[in-house]
Amino acid sequence: MEPDVVNPASLLPGARIGPWLLLEQRGRGSYGVVYRAVSAEQQGADPVALKLALYPADARFAREAELLSRIRHPAVPRMLDSGNWQPREGLSFAWLVMDWVEGTPLYEWAQARRPSSRQVLQLLARLARALEATHAAGGLHRDVKGDNVRVRGADGEPFLLDFGSGHYVGASTLTWQTFPPGTSAYRPPEAWRFLLRTRRPPVAYAPEPADDVFALGVTAYRLIIAKYPPSAHPKDGDAWLWRPKALAHWTARIINPRCTPELSALVARMLSPHPEARGSAREVAEALEQAARNAGREADVPLFTGDEPRPAGLFPLPQRVTVRPPPRPRRWPWLAAAGLGGALALSVGELPSVSRFDATETSHLATQEESKDAGTVAVGDSVLTASVAPEETRSVWAAIAVDVPPKPFPGQRRPDGNGRCPGKLQVAVNGGCWVKLSIDIKDCDEAGGIEYRSECYQPVMTRQRPSTSGPAAPEDSP
Repeated sequence: MEPDVVNPASLLPGARIGPWLLLEQRGRGSYGVVYRAVSAEQQGADPVALKLALYPADARFAREAELLSRIRHPAVPRMLDSGNWQPREGLSFAWLVMDWVEGTPLYEWAQARRPSSRQVLQLLARLARALEATHAAGGLHRDVKGDNVRVRGADGEPFLLDFGSGHYVGASTLTWQTFPPGTSAYRPPEAWRFLLRTRRPPVAYAPEPADDVFALGVTAYRLIIAKYPPSAHPKDGDAWLWRPKALAHWTARIINPRCTPELSALVARMLSPHPEARGSAREVAEALEQAARNAGREADVPLFTGDEPRPAGLFPLPQRVTVRPPPRPRRWPWLAAAGLGGALALSVGELPSVSRFDATETSHLATQEESKDAGTVAVGDSVLTASVAPEETRSVWAAIAVDVPPKPFPGQRRPDGNGRCPGKLQVAVNGGCWVKLSIDIKDCDEAGGIEYRSECYQPVMTRQRPSTSGPAAPEDSP
């Protein structure tokens, strides 16, 4: 019985933490457990959310408590109390108490309520105001996403929750990874560019308020069309969709025509590849509020008919928008040098096309891995939904295997008896060894490569040839 007595995740109803009486456990994350509780000294008091650390002396709780105490906004739960639970001598677990929000996770709310563009504009404006208050207090949320938003059942008001991954000016650094806590699918293009530029030992990326605004844009996009935007990672095959001429191919209105032009344009603004073009949280909130006031009758049409596939949420993980690039004629100098002649055609689609809202075409799943410091639970994340293991993104090598030549070229390196090619960066495909080049796609021709999904690939030849490209790319990070 002794282990249960000191296990923060095993407390029974009726247990007391400071002046608070626990009613039931409502969620658990990587670093904290959330209980629904009431005051032990005031009968009839409203329930609260009590978050208890799973590990002794966890500095995250002090940081979250300080950040929440600085923020004053109706869309952010109030910080009510904090302290330390000491079940026995030498053990101390931090705890926080906040307003309890009885509501539905954002994406599930959208599925059930089928909101209109005007309602979404108003909801996003309130969340942008919450970010404005956070930034004005010198803080960053760093994990804005649909699972950290609850829509209150009583009045439909949204709340921005789970500041356990947040930060504020002057706070100590708790982790030393390149990326701070957060969720991969919501990171902006500039974060991924920084990752590719950093050297060893890695330098930590410093998020800005524009990162929170971008994450709100991803949240809005996924709310409207039930899919993530294309991957912003420069090494991903969809990275070309973030080029200026390609952005118009996958706006929210293109994929879900029920979305009004005003809402679509503001979501596109938040998703701008250029941080300075997104505007501050205050500017975004003002634009959303104005659009909600001035929109016509079209803005009151529900965004969903009820016949669509299940909108984005935890079950199952949503897919990314799929856009096929137009074909471009390619010539590969190494083919002639190898005496093969002719052209090698890869199937990349005939015309630009976009998966519309009711289409069944799929792309690779967005990785939902989070860093070790993410996943902390305040009122959000897993309070009302059980956590699930993320599904891994399919490897690009699995896709290329069906499009490269059915057998190796003459002189191409072959894998060994175990089906492996020498070197970590080489991959065995159809009996030959291939490598992805770390070069701009526009230089793929000159480097003697094959363009596939906006990446450049080259067969590994056994005979010596002058180097025509830069070093091979490092393995993609999740």
